[in-house]
Formats: sequence, structure tokens, C-alpha cells
Amino acid sequence: MDTSVLTDTFDIWVDDGLAWISDNGEWAFDFLRGILEGTYDGILWLLQFAPFYVVTLIVALLTWRLMGLVSAILTGVALAFCAIMGLWAETMSTLALVATATVLALAVAIPIGIAAGFLATLNKALEPVLDLIQTLPPYIYLLPAIALLGYGPATALIATVVVAMPPAIRLTSLGIRMTPHEFIELGHASGLTPGQMFTKIRLPFAIPSVMAGINQSLMMSFGMVVIAGIVGSGGLGETIYGAVRTLDIATSINAAIAIVILTMILDRLTQNAARRVKAGAR
Repeated sequence: MDTSVLTDTFDIWVDDGLAWISDNGEWAFDFLRGILEGTYDGILWLLQFAPFYVVTLIVALLTWRLMGLVSAILTGVALAFCAIMGLWAETMSTLALVATATVLALAVAIPIGIAAGFLATLNKALEPVLDLIQTLPPYIYLLPAIALLGYGPATALIATVVVAMPPAIRLTSLGIRMTPHEFIELGHASGLTPGQMFTKIRLPFAIPSVMAGINQSLMMSFGMVVIAGIVGSGGLGETIYGAVRTLDIATSINAAIAIVILTMILDRLTQNAARRVKAGAR
């Protein structure tokens, strides 16, 4: 059976639909692009306002507070190495992209995850959607974003937010559903209101899972930001993409090292912060 006619018809519908959305929603996408790029530019300005040694010292002190002196020294040396390689601006640009995308993803994902934790029907409905998002190749999300928002940080942010949301939704929903039944019964017997039940019983049990979701979203954001370098997102991802195009192996290796350094630092910081939150919730 020749299915080429059906395939061609479907492709035409998709192209026409995307063109209609782009033409009729241009003002909305321009507004969205302005908000995304304005937020990113603001965070990037804050990160680049201070000299590299000031930012390095602040991160090292935070690491000392969470992980100890040895980890703080290693963190400071690693960040200084990014500056020595001449990639400090790109490193801060990547950090700004990751921070912006992660915050936006969590602002959407955590409320959805809480709702899914309370509503089994919503949780079941979300499962195939989240499976689809996590199964598709990440760069797929760049294509419609390019068509609607053009090239630049806004496109990278939208695609990264989509990729970063599923872990936070899943783990937040799981955390809400993990509340022991006997504690819920105790709350009802004590006459707690639904709001008090959530803040005093469900949320403390859910916090470790929510923090794990935040960590996973952060890691997904890093992976997507590197891929998004292809759309002119700036940062280390674009540096690697440019180096690959020109076969500049040394630059690509340097940028990859900087990404590994930044990823490991944020991963360890969020994991240790999660442990402290978990210990405080006990």
C-alpha cells in the first residue's frame, strides 16, 4: 500500500499549521522572545558584572558551606581554570542559560507535579506525554522553536525548558504520593485544613523527591544547552559547535572541559543542598 499521499498530506498540514501560527501569533512570540531574552540578559549581566575571581570566591565559599574546605579549594581551582582557558565569558553565558531555563522549567513543572500527585487521573494522563518528551531526540524541539522564535537564546531556552520539565514533574508527583497513609489519617484526625495538610505533612515528605527532580532538571538543562549551541544560543555550546565546524579540536576540548567543570560543580552543590534539606525535614 502506497502511503506517500497520506504522508505528504500530513506534512502539508503540519507546515500550513506552523505557518498560520507564526503569521497570526507573531506579536505573541515577539513578546515571549523579549521576556525570555530580557530575563537571560539580566542574569548574564549579574554574572559578568563582577570579575571572575569574585564569582569564583563566592562559589567556593558556598561549596565550603555545603561540602567542606577541600571541595571548596577544588571548586575555586576548577573555575579559575575556565578563566585561564579564556572561556570565562562563555562559561557565565552557559550558566545564565542553564539557570534561566531551569527556573522557568521548575516554575511550571513543580505545580503540575503537585497537581498530578493529588490527582491520579492527571498523573496517568501525563505519563505518555512525559514519555514522549523524554523519548524524542532533544534537538527535535529546536525546529519549531526556530520557526516561531528565530535564532538566539530564546529558542534555546524554550527547547531547554521542555526537556527539563519531565524529571521535575515525575519526581514532584512521586513525592506527593509518597506520604505515608497513617500520617494523612493523623492529619485528618487532628482537624488540619487541606492547606495545613499540604504544608505540614505532605510537603515535608515530598521535599527530598522534589529536590532530586530539581537536580535532574538541572542536568537535563546542561545537556540541552550544549545542543542548542547550533541555534546561536551563545555560551560553551556555541563555542563547541563553531569549533566542530572549523575542526578546531583544541577549542572544542577546552569548551568541553569547562562544561564538565560547571556541570559537576552545580550537580554536587544541588545534591548536597538536597541532603541538608532532607535532614532538616526529618
